Amino acid sequence: MVRFASAAAMAALLLSASVARADASAGPDAVGPGYEYYAIGDVNAPTPGKTGPLLGLFGGGDWPVEAFRTFVKQSGGGHIVVLRARGGRELQDEIYKDVGGAVSVETLVIHNEDAGEDPKLLAVIAHADGIFFGGGDQSNYVRAWKGTALNKALDAHVKAGKPIGGTSAGLAVLGGYVYGCLDSISLTSPDALKNPTGPSVTLVRDFLHLPYLSKVITDTHFDKRDRQGRLVTFVGRLVQEENDTAITGLGVDEAGAMLIDAQGIGRYYGPGHAWLVRPLKKPATIVAGQPLTYASFPIVGLGPKSTLDFKTFKVDNPDFTITARVDKGVLIRSDRQGEPHAR
Repeated sequence: MVRFASAAAMAALLLSASVARADASAGPDAVGPGYEYYAIGDVNAPTPGKTGPLLGLFGGGDWPVEAFRTFVKQSGGGHIVVLRARGGRELQDEIYKDVGGAVSVETLVIHNEDAGEDPKLLAVIAHADGIFFGGGDQSNYVRAWKGTALNKALDAHVKAGKPIGGTSAGLAVLGGYVYGCLDSISLTSPDALKNPTGPSVTLVRDFLHLPYLSKVITDTHFDKRDRQGRLVTFVGRLVQEENDTAITGLGVDEAGAMLIDAQGIGRYYGPGHAWLVRPLKKPATIVAGQPLTYASFPIVGLGPKSTLDFKTFKVDNPDFTITARVDKGVLIRSDRQGEPHAR
């Protein structure tokens, strides 16, 4: 869908900022209730190409440029809007200058729920060709966005067949279930496995509603930060509480990305892997005050030659398959290509 110049001009006028530029200044281009606004490029330009559906699941840290260029292409080479809870223009400038291909990149740094009801902010969201969530602390996103007009606008963006994605904390909020990190202390795998029903296992429901991810919880910086155990814990607790064995975990490694197309086919980009955790059964033990116990289940690793059909969760050409189990709070992994993995 082409973003007409008149619509872009309206958004720029509402924000009372002259943003059709490619230079950077210290402060924001505009300030609204509970947010700051930045932009680079020509927000008045028409979108050069057609937009199409795409979900971009980026694991954190450096991103694979090829994956982000695909994201920009699916945005019609048009107007990317970055949502963050902290920082300024640095992420948008990286997208515009280093990734390239977008006529403009705008940033909304959102601090509280007041921003999510502001008509000027909502005008920017409504005219975005692609939306991307930055990293940080996902509890800020949950607290400031959930239940607001912004929350509804993000769902509407996806229903309109436009790309949406996120990195690190921005990936963490893309699933139908979310680890909210509501105590703002990143949960470790040993702590999660030791106390799977504890207060730090903060699971959020009914936030974003993205296709193919309704029964998925995601995790980030996955292998580098040893998050297999906590994702297994999240899945086990959700399976138990929702009485739904189809609930699935997907971890994405740092510097990697999983892109999901309109048909629900996911492809991995970059180093590392995406990790599919799908036990298809309830935990043997998930009781308050007791460590987790889970009978054996597979963990499937996807690399650049793998595909994952999110309609069925069938993996073609997996890089590896690990058999894992949890015994009284200890995650035990089988060999991967002859190398022992027990965590």
